Parts: sequence; structure tokens; C-alpha cells
Amino acid sequence: MNGGQAPTSGRTTDTRDLLAAYDAQLRGAPPRAVTHAPDGPLTRIAGPLRALVTAPRDVGLRGGELDELIARQRDFFAARGEAVEWRLRRHDLPADLPDRLRASGFTPDPPTEVLIGSVEEAALRRPVLPGGVTLRQVGTDADLHAVAALQSAVWGLDLSGLGDDLIARIGAAPRDTVVLAAEAGGQMVSAAWLAFRPGTQFATLLGGSTLAEWRGKGIYRALVDARVALAADRGTPYLHVDASPDSAPVLRRLGFRTITTMTPYVWTP
Repeated sequence: MNGGQAPTSGRTTDTRDLLAAYDAQLRGAPPRAVTHAPDGPLTRIAGPLRALVTAPRDVGLRGGELDELIARQRDFFAARGEAVEWRLRRHDLPADLPDRLRASGFTPDPPTEVLIGSVEEAALRRPVLPGGVTLRQVGTDADLHAVAALQSAVWGLDLSGLGDDLIARIGAAPRDTVVLAAEAGGQMVSAAWLAFRPGTQFATLLGGSTLAEWRGKGIYRALVDARVALAADRGTPYLHVDASPDSAPVLRRLGFRTITTMTPYVWTP
């Protein structure tokens, strides 16, 4: 485990313990096979849509020194012609960090909820899919590019780079990323993946995007159930997810708890 007090398993686990474990274990280097580099207290991470900047709860700088750190990220990615997203949690310090990000040209996107779920507490059950829908693990280059095409269609963005990102992750550490696809009539209608974090108590739920005409049929819940079962098989105690407003209610019904929020502050060339 990467530092921090391990939360105890079971319903008595305090939300503050989960938040402390999240801060200690999930806010440093990303999973293996993801390109990243440190800059002082920050970590710059390559992403399929835009680069990411993540930091500990307290970056440890104030005033002009903090402004210089923020400007250095902006200028680094400006020189590369890349957009960058600084991930800020609700409980981060210093309190004026949001204002300083805005002053450097970063714009906040809508926040997402950061939820943690106990694999032991989650309602373990066999995934229940609507008629005509099947679920399988995918891993070929063609399948992973199809996942990227699905994500692009759902979100109305060019996420074609996601296919190469998933291929690189699986190629470098095959057990760390498990991708699942729901299909109907030979068409991929939903996809999600589970990223294991060796050395931590957590795995992360990612994806979970479904074509509009297939929503509300229980496919997202089935993908969650399948990934909970995978985590249980590996002995991973906790699942983490940055959840959209559509996903968060489903996860809370499974016992996931909101521990904070995450707001992406985005700078675009």
C-alpha cells in the first residue's frame, strides 16, 4: 500500500478513513503504462483527450510560488499545443487555489462525485442483462478501437486516442486493465473497464458509457456488477469512481459513498 492508514473493511468504515486512503493511495503516479512525469508536487499525466495534472491534497505552496507553479503547467502545455486538465478536489488546499487557477486561464468544468465502494458491501450478484444483450471481455486492437468509437459517439467528442491508450495499458500490464463490452445484434452498445492499482487497496471503475437508445435497461448496472465480481476475485477491497450525475445514483444504491467532488479546471490552447 502506498502510505496512509488502511481503512477497515465493513459498514463501520468511516467516510473520513476512506477519504484519507484515497488521498494517500490514488493521488500520485497513475497506473502502469500511462505516460507521466513529476513537476514538484504535481504529476503530469498523458490522456486520450487532454493531459491531466493531479496533486496531493495540499500542494504546499502559497501566493506567488503557487502562481508560478500553475503558470508553468499552462506554459508547458501551451508550448506543446495541448489542452490540460488540473483535477481539483473539494477539500484541496490552499482555499484560494480555484481563484488562482482561473486567474491563469483555467476554466472549471462541471464537478463529478468521487465515490468509494466496499467490494464486500456491494450487492454481489450475477450481472443481469436485458434480452438479446451479451457481455464479454475484449482485448484485441479492433475491439479496443471500437470501444473508443463508442465513447466518441456517446459523448460527442473525438476520443479516438482512447483506443491506443487502452492498447498500451493492456500491452504493458495485461492484468491491470480489464475491458468489458455489452453487445446486441453484433453492435457494441456499452463498454466499461476496471483499472487495478497494484500496491493500493483500490481499483477504479472507468467508462460505463451506453448508447442513448440502450439506456435505462440495466446495462450500466450489469457492467458494475461484473466489475465488482472481478475485484472480489482479485481480493481488492475497494472500488473508486469519478461518477457522472447519471451514474452516481446507481452506485449509491450499491453502497458507494460520496467522499468528495472533483472539478476539472481546463486550459485550452
